[in-house]
Amino acid sequence: MNSISNKKINQVTDQTLVVGMDIAKKKHYACFVDERGRVLKKSFPVPQSREGLEWLYQCIVEAMKEFGKTEVIVGIEPTGHYWLNLAYFLDEKGIPLVMTNPMHVKRSKERTSLASKRLLDAYSLDSLDNKDDTEKLARYHPFDLESLKELSRPLPDD
Repeated sequence: MNSISNKKINQVTDQTLVVGMDIAKKKHYACFVDERGRVLKKSFPVPQSREGLEWLYQCIVEAMKEFGKTEVIVGIEPTGHYWLNLAYFLDEKGIPLVMTNPMHVKRSKERTSLASKRLLDAYSLDSLDNKDDTEKLARYHPFDLESLKELSRPLPDD
């Protein structure tokens, strides 16, 4: 296994609270699990608003204390542009965000038989964060969208 895979696998330790989130337009769903994929907190709704994200942060802090975790990592399947508010918020709070390919989530859901799709999505993202599947995750790095837009604009003719 190459060193990139090792780094990805080592993101999740026994001290890590893993938060899997299903991203949506108005309401996300989050689920907390440990490093072995055991559910610590069942899927719950998180409003797509500053207040909702602040509430999620408080839930994360409380869960870290309750379960004796010192680190946290949030895993998502990026959906359109709806994940960007969450990404900027987590970056502001210093919480790492990892993203997974939608095809990995689809295959994981096919192997699981949970009733609710939203609950299933949050759980599936958490279950991808176990040691065998962590190499499928890519860490989000914040960037300046305006700088990227500036690069893509045509230069004026002289």
